[in-house]
Amino acid sequence: MPDDSHAQLHAHDLFFTRAGLDADRVRDIVGDALTGADDGELFLEYRQSESVMVDDGHIKSASFDSGQGFGLRAVAGETQGYAHGTDLTEDAIRRAADTVRAVASGHGGTLAAGPAGTNRRLYTDLNPLSLVPFEAKVALLEEIDAYARGRDPKVRQVSASLAGSWQAVYILRGDGSHGADIRPLVRLNVTVVMAEGDRMETGSHGMGGRVTYEGVMRTGDWRACVDEALRQAEVNLGSVPAPAGEMTVVLGPGWPGVMLHEAVGHGLEGDFNRKGTSAFSGRMGERVAAKGVTVIDDGSIPDRRGSITIDDEGTPSNRTVLIEDGILVGYLQDRLNARLTGTRSTGNGRRQSYAHPPLPRMTNTFMLGGDHDPAEILASVKNGLYAVNFGGGQVDITSGKFVFSASEAYLIENGRIGPAVKGATLIGNGPDALTRVSMIGNDLALDSGIGVCGKDGQGVPVGVGQPTMRIDGLTVGGTGG
Repeated sequence: MPDDSHAQLHAHDLFFTRAGLDADRVRDIVGDALTGADDGELFLEYRQSESVMVDDGHIKSASFDSGQGFGLRAVAGETQGYAHGTDLTEDAIRRAADTVRAVASGHGGTLAAGPAGTNRRLYTDLNPLSLVPFEAKVALLEEIDAYARGRDPKVRQVSASLAGSWQAVYILRGDGSHGADIRPLVRLNVTVVMAEGDRMETGSHGMGGRVTYEGVMRTGDWRACVDEALRQAEVNLGSVPAPAGEMTVVLGPGWPGVMLHEAVGHGLEGDFNRKGTSAFSGRMGERVAAKGVTVIDDGSIPDRRGSITIDDEGTPSNRTVLIEDGILVGYLQDRLNARLTGTRSTGNGRRQSYAHPPLPRMTNTFMLGGDHDPAEILASVKNGLYAVNFGGGQVDITSGKFVFSASEAYLIENGRIGPAVKGATLIGNGPDALTRVSMIGNDLALDSGIGVCGKDGQGVPVGVGQPTMRIDGLTVGGTGG
């Protein structure tokens, strides 16, 4: 695994040598601003991002953006003062310091020690945007269009897009400790529309991670992505209206873990639990799920979309066990909520950009595998629903209630996969659904690298995953009888 020291040197050069900031003077400004505070940091960020979309063989949109800025935060008790700006100068940081200093005025806090450093690297620090010419990206998307149309005459529309970003962050604390990270991120998305008679259906698939574009531009990989989108569209063309009612539901491996992320994961974030607004609040050490259910958040998996070498407060990412064999054993913590609850940060303090304060957020969240063969799980269900892919969903953190739309699902008839159904929604309560898990497959899979999580207006890249699992007595909303 690469060493983090190169990222430290690169980020320091970017913000202090090239931007003209004096490291000693900035350190003094931050230290003075945080006098009397309990915690805080200066967050420096430089980011480049781009995207290009080809629709029906022609460029529909193309964009490139670069930006930089800082965010300065002081924390006193539960109160945070936050100021940010795009001007990377000592004067601008000093003005921000004057603003946030008021939070700690009269407060007798002792500045918390900074997190321990790390010498690991989970991904390359190469800038994917500069390694592949724009013309090559467009040529690939045009090739995807031609390939998809050549695979099936029913294809009526093809949309393909590439997106990438390169983010450098440097975190300076009041005691002079610091951390840095350089984060690449790329994603390929393909959507196809197929028609048969008067009926038209859509299929889509994506892939990506903290890699360079090479990771999504290899011929075998992008063709597999297109083939999956075509398969989904073909399945949907043959779908029948989904039934409604309470039934046994089998969730497929991988991306269906997005339901676990939304319906359970958010409820395990430290701020909701400290405030008592989560369905899991005050339940540490209690059984909250069926035996065999173990839920992990792990931001330290190499090259994964949700991974971070350090979080946006400088804490190294961790593998955090949240639910172990059905027992609630952990929450996801940033520094503020960990300090207020007498625990330690789990390396989950994340922010969308320098313009946002950090919040406890998920990274790669998944359920561990069990002992059952997936075929055995399906064979155990006389009549039910097999949900393989999900679209959108809604969750109420306080109650745990969720509604999820299945973009690909099948009836289960006498232990066998039956016809595909359209319009199925899963309705339930996250904590309750976990207690209804009766069989867990041995086929744990993570998603293909497409997740984005929203919270308090901030979006961050995440990963999800799970094995095949059976849930008894889940409510299915459908369009059929």
